[in-house]
Amino acid sequence: MSPDTIIIILALVFGFYMAWSIGANDVANAMGTSVGSGALTLKKAIIIASILEFAGAFLVGSHVSETIRKGIVDTSIFIGHADIFVYGMLAALLTAAIWLQVASYFGWPVSTTHSIVGSILGFGILIGGVKAIHWGKIISITMSWVISPVLSATIAFILFNILRYKIYYQPDPLKATKKLAPYLIFSVFFVLTLVLLFKGLKNIHLNLSFLSATLIAVFVGIIAAFIGKSLINKIKDDVSVDNTSDSYDGEEWPGARLKFNIYRAQIRMEHATHLAKGELKERLSGILDSIKQVGSELYLDENVNIEKRNVQGVERIFAYLQILSASFVAFAHGANDVANAVGPLAAIITVIKTGMVSLKAPVPPWTLMLGGVGIVIGLATWGWRVMMTIGKKITELTPSRGFAAEFSAAITILLASKLGLPISTTHTLVGAVLGVGMARGFTSLDVRVIRNIVVSWVITIPVGSIGVVIIYHILKFIFM
Repeated sequence: MSPDTIIIILALVFGFYMAWSIGANDVANAMGTSVGSGALTLKKAIIIASILEFAGAFLVGSHVSETIRKGIVDTSIFIGHADIFVYGMLAALLTAAIWLQVASYFGWPVSTTHSIVGSILGFGILIGGVKAIHWGKIISITMSWVISPVLSATIAFILFNILRYKIYYQPDPLKATKKLAPYLIFSVFFVLTLVLLFKGLKNIHLNLSFLSATLIAVFVGIIAAFIGKSLINKIKDDVSVDNTSDSYDGEEWPGARLKFNIYRAQIRMEHATHLAKGELKERLSGILDSIKQVGSELYLDENVNIEKRNVQGVERIFAYLQILSASFVAFAHGANDVANAVGPLAAIITVIKTGMVSLKAPVPPWTLMLGGVGIVIGLATWGWRVMMTIGKKITELTPSRGFAAEFSAAITILLASKLGLPISTTHTLVGAVLGVGMARGFTSLDVRVIRNIVVSWVITIPVGSIGVVIIYHILKFIFM
């Protein structure tokens, strides 16, 4: 067996391993909120995500890839050193895949793009020194650590509070949801269509102007709103609410406002108790227990039980919206992030065939299929680990909270794409979940889990940079 054949086999194995790791970590983000909120079972989430991720990867995945992802290294340093480039790409693939698997094992949602960028960064410095690195690109990538979660968290915080006031603090939440639903459906389809056109379908070079894409999105949104309204109106109220017995001079139903104020008092008292120390902490704890007791007694009231049953109908509606938004994100993700696995693979194959390193490398359809299959298998085998972190460990999610997170992430992706801001899809979704949690109070967040996630983000690029040097020297020792 010739050395070139062995290298191609290794490239295929490492590329598949990388795709598997992407499925185990990154893909799980798209469906994590749906599983955590109960909108989808784990099995259904895997099936839906597998179909859409594979379709995105194979049908509209890019057929031309940058040989160096994100253009962070000057490729001129590899002129006349094609063999070094090949071993470097092998090392980068293996390093990124290993780190993603380690992160997946612990349930840390990390960026696959950052993983491969960190590996290529380390390899570039090893071969060409710091001067070979386009540091402006690195700075813009690291900026996404802050921009992505902060922007999406802010949007999610605002969106969830709007849903709270417009739906859950109304006398009849289900009736309020049906009234608001057409506008929500229009917004969902409008935003997600634009995201798909600018992010998921950019690889097939539609070359649509922003105005044309907006008109298409408006048309899709209007059609979806009309269809959605007719379907949602068929959902029957579990229990009708008699507003006449609880009305008060045309003002908002006192029962809803009363429970809202008690809930708000509880959240503020929990925060104050957390900050207090010593005797003051004990006194505040006693007051907090009394507020909780009052809240529990109100919950047992018949009107509250009526609301609870109606809220279940509300959550059913949001479950459908959440599944829809997660499906769009999964398709767009498959179309774009499969390049993290097949891009270096295509670069290796091109160099072996031509003996030259170029800026672009053609991506054969069979490599897109390989990447798509790897992503699906990774999701099906280890995806549940990251799904549990996103969906259950950061904060408690319901379909409405999960929808707010997913939709906010989609809005963030759209805004960043149009403004040219560097973002990470993973960081964006995690930030959105944090935003929803913060809307319910900081006590609803698991600080330990959040700390571990942030640490994993920060060390991703350094781990890749150091790991690639070690693996490169191992490969060089074996083959050169």
